[in-house]
Amino acid sequence: MRVLDDGAWISVNDDRKVRVSELWRLDAPDLCECALTDLVVENFQSVGADGSTVEVQVYGQCIACGEKGTTGWIPVGRVRGGEFAELDRSAVRRVRR
Repeated sequence: MRVLDDGAWISVNDDRKVRVSELWRLDAPDLCECALTDLVVENFQSVGADGSTVEVQVYGQCIACGEKGTTGWIPVGRVRGGEFAELDRSAVRRVRR
């Protein structure tokens, strides 16, 4: 797993899997005061794994309040049988503290 193209993609086994410019719903009280953050993902800062869960730290902006910042670790997928499976994009993602 690695960050590609100056933070624009997350690559798993040299295959681009997750990209910026998406809108994520987050439970991220450390980022802004909104009940749920509607975050436009602008840049991937780090990628890693916690067991079989693939997680990222991203820089982005809440479209509701305008707050910008870097998140804690957010799950984006799982590794199952050696393959990457992306989490449902419509799900609320919870920042791990």
